[in-house]
Amino acid sequence: MKILIASDHAGFELKKELFLYLIELGYEVEDRGPFQYAPDDDYPDFIIPVAQAVSQDENLRAIILGGSGQGEALTANRFENVRAVVYYAHNLDVIKLAREHNNSNVLSLGAKFLAGEDAKEAVCLWLKTDFSKDPRHLRRLQKINLLGGPTSKDSVDNLNNLKNG
Repeated sequence: MKILIASDHAGFELKKELFLYLIELGYEVEDRGPFQYAPDDDYPDFIIPVAQAVSQDENLRAIILGGSGQGEALTANRFENVRAVVYYAHNLDVIKLAREHNNSNVLSLGAKFLAGEDAKEAVCLWLKTDFSKDPRHLRRLQKINLLGGPTSKDSVDNLNNLKNG
């Protein structure tokens, strides 16, 4: 399994720590930025490419980080086949259920609310927990997929024009 990892400025330090940790555990990890701390960066610039990649490859998983993780998850969930969940700490059952029931493929971490060890524990549990494939969970995910509304290539192109101009 390949894991993409990205953040904004608020999650930058924790992203670096998790990146090294995941490599130590033997995972194939690709850092999607940022590569240097920039206090005025915009998380969509890093999260959109990650979400696009996960949307197109069911074998990918991603870990995204921000101050709260909320904006990052909202951004990622705009893409078809992306199921991003937010984790803040304290109750690892949230992580387990996100995988077993919702087949989450993106974990969004609130770096302002997580110590490094808590984040590592959550990431390990999330990566090791399998989707249950229980018929009721499959049915629910199918209903969500019927909603449609994924971000179109045109809207991403328009966003890139805004970013570059």
